[in-house]
Amino acid sequence: MLENTLAIYQNPEGFKVDFNLLQEFENGLDPNHPERNSVPCRVLGFGEISTVFEIQAEHMSGLAFKRMGIFETKEEVDEYLVTYQLYNRLLEGEIGLNLPAHGHAAFVNMSDQPVFYIIQQKIPAPAIGNKAMHVLPTQDTLTLFSCVLQELFKVWKYNQRQADFEVGIDGQVSNWIIQGFNSSQPSLTSDIELSYVDTSTPFIRMDGVEQLDPELFLRSAPSFLAWILRILFLEDVMDRYYDFRKVVIDLLANCCKEQIPELIPELVEMANGFFATQARNLDIEPIQEKEVLAYYREDALIWVLYLWMRRFDRLLYRYILFRPYPHILPGKIKR
Repeated sequence: MLENTLAIYQNPEGFKVDFNLLQEFENGLDPNHPERNSVPCRVLGFGEISTVFEIQAEHMSGLAFKRMGIFETKEEVDEYLVTYQLYNRLLEGEIGLNLPAHGHAAFVNMSDQPVFYIIQQKIPAPAIGNKAMHVLPTQDTLTLFSCVLQELFKVWKYNQRQADFEVGIDGQVSNWIIQGFNSSQPSLTSDIELSYVDTSTPFIRMDGVEQLDPELFLRSAPSFLAWILRILFLEDVMDRYYDFRKVVIDLLANCCKEQIPELIPELVEMANGFFATQARNLDIEPIQEKEVLAYYREDALIWVLYLWMRRFDRLLYRYILFRPYPHILPGKIKR
């Protein structure tokens, strides 16, 4: 149960965090100008329901703070925490993925809103999969994608061998970290080790029932669109993370986002070879190159429009409702 003070949880690695300073950072946060905080900080990345910060202060160095301000009640945070912890245990302890050292903090801010911070070791930017792609030779980029496929396959092998849980995952290349990556001498071998960092959306089903409340995804959606997103898109968005084929299509489409679509034909061939050999028990239909390109075009258009509508929603809050807009929006995203 959360109180109006910090509830502190430290990770197994025992890194030190100044939780009072974290609370000060939260209370001074302006969603419109997140870096204009009395506590020095830098935005490291954006998600649909979260923002990742580096807090540039003593006892915060080397850490990344993923802020989730989508909760309305303490009970929602408590329920999320149970699912989040279970997801981490399953990914690391049962499925065998590597996760960075992590912890979390939850508290109620000055606006009486519960907030949840996931705390992880900060990752060197060149070691992030989508960054490494731009410095690796082509063959090594193919190796990276092959290793990601191997890691993703662990999830579906786990789902096959037991009936208690069904686990999903967002397999985008930006969610994978190359351990020990040397950007000054970029090269990979087939025995590289990867870590998975995006555990903030715990995709778990028990008896077909989603353990993460899907409504949380709609909290950051434009207020005037939430109802139609709930009816037309929410179930499909959740389902895709439990479908190995769709997860792989999304992974391959990252090449378009990273402006290297010329790799897609080789990656499609590699993925289909993987489906036909190591994953043959899953009976997955081969992927067509045109599917990946069509998926990317549709996905890019949807997210461009979605971000535009979120910005319009922010204007409605400011000039019609005369209320502060509660969400942090990214700047222009290159797609």
